[in-house]
Amino acid sequence: MADSLALLALLIGLELVLGVDNVLVIAIFVGRLPAEKRQKARVLGLALALVARIAMLSLVVFLVAMTRPVIWTLSVRDLILIGGGFFLLYKAVREIHHTLSLVDERTSHDAPKSGAFGAVIGQIVLLDIVFSIDSVITAVGLTSELWIIVLAVVLSFVGILFFARPIGEFILNHPALKILALSFLITIGVTLFMEGMHKHVPKAYIYLPMGFALFVEMLQMRYEHNRRKLQKG
Repeated sequence: MADSLALLALLIGLELVLGVDNVLVIAIFVGRLPAEKRQKARVLGLALALVARIAMLSLVVFLVAMTRPVIWTLSVRDLILIGGGFFLLYKAVREIHHTLSLVDERTSHDAPKSGAFGAVIGQIVLLDIVFSIDSVITAVGLTSELWIIVLAVVLSFVGILFFARPIGEFILNHPALKILALSFLITIGVTLFMEGMHKHVPKAYIYLPMGFALFVEMLQMRYEHNRRKLQKG
């Protein structure tokens, strides 16, 4: 029982690390929707992604086959990672262009924002599947007890759902943080592509600079807040 609990804690940790990518993607994607539809998109997108991930777990044999080469030295897993990386790069660069060009600022507040609700849901689900491929394959390799994996996925889903809204709204309300998050998505997209090309990139090389950049930006925001407070006083 102790071994099962330790393994459960390890898998939850892996899923929560994956959740950092998910929270950033969800924050950017739902930003294209009207404010009243964002939370619904978050919940529905994550719920469908959860169902898709559990369905993947039921296909253990297929998951093992995904690591076998099908085109040159590339497997199905590699092709999915490469495709997901390119898609994430496209979306991040496009959103940076829209943000810097003030596309949303020049659009009437009464006009509907670009990005259909269904399309946003689909993108959240597809990218969640891309992000989860490695963690699911790793989890299946660690244990044959599917209930442990499913429980870890469900518990991490609750954690991601809890943090998705406050973090997402905070990012959308601060343009500098939005651009920083989009820059992180570019880094993640490049990393997915390199992983698909069998070039392993240690996660610490990604998350440590991301965390440091976020820390510096928070200091800058605090400085601006104190400066405005001093000017008003």
